[in-house]
Amino acid sequence: MARGQTRSVRPTLDEFAAEAQAFLDANAERAVRDEFTWGIGPDEITVYAEKSAAEEEAAVKAAQQWRAKMWEAGLGWITGPPEYGGRGLDPVYERVYLDLEAGYRVPSQTMFGSSLGVVAPTILAHGSDWLKEQYLVRLHRGEILACQLLSEPGAGSDLASLSTRATADGDDWVVNGQKVWSSRAHFSDIGLLLARTDPDVPKHQGITAFIYPMDTPGTDVRPLRQMTGGAEFNEVFFDDARIGDRYRVGDANTGWSVFRTSLQSERASIGSRGAGYGGSGLVGLAAPEKVVQLAQHFGLSDDPVVRQDLARLYTGYRLVEWNANRQPPLAPAATKYAAARHMNWASSMIARLLGPRICADTGEWGTYAWKQLLLGACAIRIGGGTDEVMKNGVGEGVLGLPKEPR
Repeated sequence: MARGQTRSVRPTLDEFAAEAQAFLDANAERAVRDEFTWGIGPDEITVYAEKSAAEEEAAVKAAQQWRAKMWEAGLGWITGPPEYGGRGLDPVYERVYLDLEAGYRVPSQTMFGSSLGVVAPTILAHGSDWLKEQYLVRLHRGEILACQLLSEPGAGSDLASLSTRATADGDDWVVNGQKVWSSRAHFSDIGLLLARTDPDVPKHQGITAFIYPMDTPGTDVRPLRQMTGGAEFNEVFFDDARIGDRYRVGDANTGWSVFRTSLQSERASIGSRGAGYGGSGLVGLAAPEKVVQLAQHFGLSDDPVVRQDLARLYTGYRLVEWNANRQPPLAPAATKYAAARHMNWASSMIARLLGPRICADTGEWGTYAWKQLLLGACAIRIGGGTDEVMKNGVGEGVLGLPKEPR
């Protein structure tokens, strides 16, 4: 669907489902959903990508081509405002599409997590008309990719302590400093940047948000090698990097309120199925049927303690799925915390079942491959806010409990 085109008649859910089904039938192959059988098929388990540069480039290109097709079919921004090319439909329509798409072989959309789950909602909520016109359609069409330039070596959970500076110079801002743990910054076109613009006021009040073009001179992106072997995260250095004031998001020194919008969007997406953390995504890596067959293969399924753990695994798995689909949704902090906690508990349980087999590769199917889950799951408890920060958010923002003493 081209920029600004909308359908004049609001479809019923059945009409929309038929429209989406026709698009998928014409553009993708149906996925064959065979039941999981121990010892058959690949046993790869991937939490964070471990692709070569060429493989990564090919995956990005395929994902962008798929999003372009979705956009032309009117499915690229189902809930978006019509003035920016969206359909203006309720979230239930998007869930209908995602449910249908799950039955087809389509390119992975995980590289759009920050673009569509964080940066685009922030621009829509706080950006100038120029920023909206410049980026919203291009982000949802998959033409460009975005990352987050938030955390620093000395400012993680206490992000308001950030030290990256943006100094006003006429109609420009000059940026100096360092960001870290920026997912996919190495192939992003823009980033959501938080920088300190007034060091003389309380730390939450002296921060400004920007949409930062990643090709700005003075920008150095360096990959970080993870303990899983991949390099999905990056550190980004700014050395007298100059950007125009038109890239500012919101008023100067109001970046913390802008950040809260982006954080709520990120936590909601981490806890949701759409971002790949529900039953068909990362949480599905430890789906109960897989772990039950693992226990059976090693003769542990009759152990009362193991059976109790399997029941807990199944219950947690279903709760994460249900919470991701609740209407109205749970607080983003609650859904994110639930998904992260379940993933980490599941990885620990699988490690107990495997014992030393998870530490060294014996060549046996379905054993050493689980190390990726064990090593990668812990990162989910940190990204988007630690478990402790999430619990504070639920206690203070949802339950109305007194704030933590500071």
